[in-house]
Amino acid sequence: MKAATGELNLTVITLIAIAAVIGFFWLMWPRISEAINSQWNNISTSNQENRPYN
Repeated sequence: MKAATGELNLTVITLIAIAAVIGFFWLMWPRISEAINSQWNNISTSNQENRPYN
């Protein structure tokens, strides 16, 4: 019985850890996406400005 309880505790801890990681990305994704898009737009703009033939 103790082994089963230990496995249950480990399973619960694992599920809580996975939920915490998913929750973190769920909350932070708008900022991450905005930063990626901003950098992508900056790169696209600078590449268009540096082309010798537009």
